[in-house]
Amino acid sequence: MAFIEIQNINKFYGEAQALFDVSASIEKGEFVTLLGPSGSGKTTLLKILAGFEPVSSGQILMDGRDISRLPPEKRNFGLVFQGYALFPHMTVFNNIAYPLRVRRMGKEEIATRVAAMLDLVQLSKFAHRKPSELSGGQQQRVALARALVFKPDLLLLDEPMSALDKKLRVDLQEELREIHQTLGTTFINVTHDQEEAMHMSDRIAVMNQGRIVQYATAFDLYRHPKTRFVADFIGKSNLIEGEVTKGGVDGEIIFSGHGIRVPMKSDFATAQATLMLRPEDISIDLQPAGQGQVSLAGEVVNSTYSGDRALYSVRVGDGLLISVYGAARTGIHANGAQVFLNFRAEDSLLLP
Repeated sequence: MAFIEIQNINKFYGEAQALFDVSASIEKGEFVTLLGPSGSGKTTLLKILAGFEPVSSGQILMDGRDISRLPPEKRNFGLVFQGYALFPHMTVFNNIAYPLRVRRMGKEEIATRVAAMLDLVQLSKFAHRKPSELSGGQQQRVALARALVFKPDLLLLDEPMSALDKKLRVDLQEELREIHQTLGTTFINVTHDQEEAMHMSDRIAVMNQGRIVQYATAFDLYRHPKTRFVADFIGKSNLIEGEVTKGGVDGEIIFSGHGIRVPMKSDFATAQATLMLRPEDISIDLQPAGQGQVSLAGEVVNSTYSGDRALYSVRVGDGLLISVYGAARTGIHANGAQVFLNFRAEDSLLLP
């Protein structure tokens, strides 16, 4: 049995249902992220894990023990809030020491543990400052240290980096991942930021409308999404509606939609389908590809230059717009340029 077992959790607020038979297993020491848009149920699930919200049905097991109705103070879980919730009148040292004093630990042990945490989050020289004297990133690290100092069985993070600027968020993602690897504590993080989830997590539970629609590694979510929602939510995708028919060479099937045809080797059985094609799996060229690849003639509608590459919007078929990345070291294709989009059929994916 996994360290944390979430089994068939349902949550009602009156007649409105917020969670629908949510189940997931989390191994000890794993970094798991609950990822989804606003209203998907991820924060509700986190509150249930923390003990702040009761379950309507289902259960949560920790090491095989049902903790579904255990009060928050008896779960030994750390929690980092979106707004940090630091005590403004206390120093950094005293903020971090607070959970230990509540547990009536001795002064020497408190001093030892707080010093170790300050060192871990690289704030030793700020021990006697107040939260108002710290930057947002430093405050976030104080909140993290306070949540870890009493050695929780599980750390819950409720969008802790949402208020920080992008560069600081990226830096703190690295630090948080290193802290997780150093301590080996089980982390469950809530975010709507897919890059944050993919950068830090061992596994990601993608949530939508109160359900976990796919629970997998970042690689599998990106390369092998099971639904159109996951394909659209994780990364940038071209999603093309069409039909699948038999009759290709050597038992191939043919995907047809918006004036394009893609022969594929697949046992896909549904007649209506969505073809997913990632922008980085397409090359934008002045000539059609050779044998073994699909070539689509098109016209550049727009381009966005990002230094290392350009993102093009190209009109193909009956007016369908396809996004494609292209090298931009020596220049970019002008709007109106006639180009070919070349890709291997096996780099695309059919979704129901």
